[in-house]
Amino acid sequence: MTVQTDLRTDQRPEPAVETERRPWGAFERFTLNEPSTVKVIHVDAGQRLSLQRHRDRDELWVALDPGAVFEVAGRRILPEVGERVFIRAGDTHRLGSAGPAVRVMEIAFGDFDEDDIERLEDSYGRA
Repeated sequence: MTVQTDLRTDQRPEPAVETERRPWGAFERFTLNEPSTVKVIHVDAGQRLSLQRHRDRDELWVALDPGAVFEVAGRRILPEVGERVFIRAGDTHRLGSAGPAVRVMEIAFGDFDEDDIERLEDSYGRA
């Protein structure tokens, strides 16, 4: 399941995640021959990232572990493992852990630069 946070048509379309079956199982393809940056974010038990937004990139988050908390555009989402959330450039968002340490795959589309982070709120004094 993918949750899209914005239906504006003047931006890049949400990536089409395709599943292909094989005799041994299946795979999901998140990008195909397009510029993107892929990270696996590790969040320690009970911690959270800053509430932030980006000007130049969209992000697709995929929950890899139970217990992740996604905050996107004012919505709190408790994703199941494998659930996807697409975050448009400009949307506020935060990733956290509801208890155990969690991992989330992040695929960024657009101009990726860590300096593009606008921190709005931060538990570590970086806002």
